[in-house]
Amino acid sequence: MRLRNLDLNLLLVFDAVMRERSVIRAANALAISQPAVSHALNRLRHALKDGLFVRTPSGMLPTPRAEALALPIRKALNELQLAVEGDQFDPAQANRRFNIAVNNYAAVVAVGLILAAARAQAPMVRLTLLPSGTLNLADRLDRGELDLAISARALEGERFASQLLIEDRFVAVLRAGHPSLRKKLTAELLAGLPHLAITSSGENLDFVDAWLQARKAERTIAADVPYLSAGAVLVQSNMVAILGRKLALEFRRAYPIEMRELPFDAPKLQSVISWHRRFDDLPAHRWLRDTIVAATAGI
Repeated sequence: MRLRNLDLNLLLVFDAVMRERSVIRAANALAISQPAVSHALNRLRHALKDGLFVRTPSGMLPTPRAEALALPIRKALNELQLAVEGDQFDPAQANRRFNIAVNNYAAVVAVGLILAAARAQAPMVRLTLLPSGTLNLADRLDRGELDLAISARALEGERFASQLLIEDRFVAVLRAGHPSLRKKLTAELLAGLPHLAITSSGENLDFVDAWLQARKAERTIAADVPYLSAGAVLVQSNMVAILGRKLALEFRRAYPIEMRELPFDAPKLQSVISWHRRFDDLPAHRWLRDTIVAATAGI
């Protein structure tokens, strides 16, 4: 079909359903009714002679044709948005949504500050924070399904830009009153304690094992739990966890835990913000990145 015969508003609906995988969520994102989204989809299906999406228990599943259309349409909409916005973006008047993937460390340490800073400047802007653990960040950024990603390391590839947000150091975390708190933290003591591993951190603690092995010692992992369970498990056990200090400080607000410095120089723990370079000059994106950097500067 010829492009001049297509209502370009239908592409906005297609893009929203592609991102949300739900007619209801797409309607909310576009601030239109659910029947309006369904009607637009039916018009687009008729125009393109393809079903585009199949309703399944897990959401709207795109057809191969929809998958092929998704990236070109998202790129075109991004370029159009950049052209329309020009050099102007007024956060106080803006009414739009940004999708940001965050790892568990940033979710605990930084998200509260980021949301507060964004809301203060842009009360009608909606930030949707998504857990990054199961996402292909590069693919989501390529497709335009994510605006930004906050993770432990910069994404590889010339098409991505990144900036360091937070730098932290690792500490040993134990419950308050733990008998080991009265002793010097040595290799022997650290190896003798049962260790709590964090399954959802994505952090590489091989440096702990290497340091212990150099001293003919090794640690025993007693349990593996997600971040959200770490505080509750530590206060009810004699286990030790190796965590970022800023994260441990947040946990200490809710749980009686204590921190001890590691007896060796450990690598730094970092949080990095990454984005697709095609958004470099988009005023709304620059505002979002600057707001996040400023909000996390004091952490």
